[in-house]
Amino acid sequence: MSFAVNREPSNHNHQNKIAVINDISGFGRCSIVVALPIISALKVQCCPLPTSILSNHTGFDSYFFKDCTDFMEDYIREWDKLGLRFDGICSGFLGSAQQIHIVKDFIARFRMERSVVIVDPVMGDYGRPYDTYTEEMCSEMRQLVTCADIITPNLTEACILADIPYRKGPWKKEEIRDLARQLLAMGPKKVVITGIVKGDYITNFCWDGIRAELNPDYKGHFIRNHMIGTTRSGTGDIFAAIIAADAVNGIPFKKSVKRASKFVRHCIIKSIELNIPVTDGVCFEEVLSDLYIYDY
Repeated sequence: MSFAVNREPSNHNHQNKIAVINDISGFGRCSIVVALPIISALKVQCCPLPTSILSNHTGFDSYFFKDCTDFMEDYIREWDKLGLRFDGICSGFLGSAQQIHIVKDFIARFRMERSVVIVDPVMGDYGRPYDTYTEEMCSEMRQLVTCADIITPNLTEACILADIPYRKGPWKKEEIRDLARQLLAMGPKKVVITGIVKGDYITNFCWDGIRAELNPDYKGHFIRNHMIGTTRSGTGDIFAAIIAADAVNGIPFKKSVKRASKFVRHCIIKSIELNIPVTDGVCFEEVLSDLYIYDY
């Protein structure tokens, strides 16, 4: 069976779109696999640009892995031929310095005046970089965040980006504010530092540089929730996807961070109820229809 191809000029940019640059893991609920349905549920078209393909994420003992670096530029070239432009560009885990360079070139090529660039600098956790992250990659990531409008580092990644020593805590509020200011000095307009643990609470701190410029008394917002369960794959990807879609939809930053924080917690609670193994991520599918419950 053959299909007729429409050769008439087309404009493919009538609907809001976000390019999501991340890996695809077939099982384990992380990266593009969670970003795509979350962004779609928030009424934005998600256009995946895979950096690698995995059968399941690397938290499992065994997995298939295929690096896509050699194909990314050809893939991007076809999007350019179609005249695609993106209202949002969101990057996640990047596996090499070359991939970081490709993302920087992608932003330069496809960014419009109204585009929002979100960089989730997936570099490490628990006070140390991931084993795959070299010093060269850390340096390149610092360059990438200069291209971003919004960054969503956890506390470990925030310290790596700012090139300051990490400590487990406790962190004083003014120290977190100072850290956010250092990150904004690198170029982004907004930052949310995630995973700040204090006692039985976990806090996300959001700082809106635009509001800070207008209001000298602005101190950012600490959004905290009771800790539930343990760390699961994909929660950062869900968080970043909500932040990205909300930014494209014009939702205020503080409200977006609140929604993302509450929804991730909701996903974790449901996963505990259903006894979902930690390696399998969070069963967001069970509660996806509840996303708008947290509609401020």
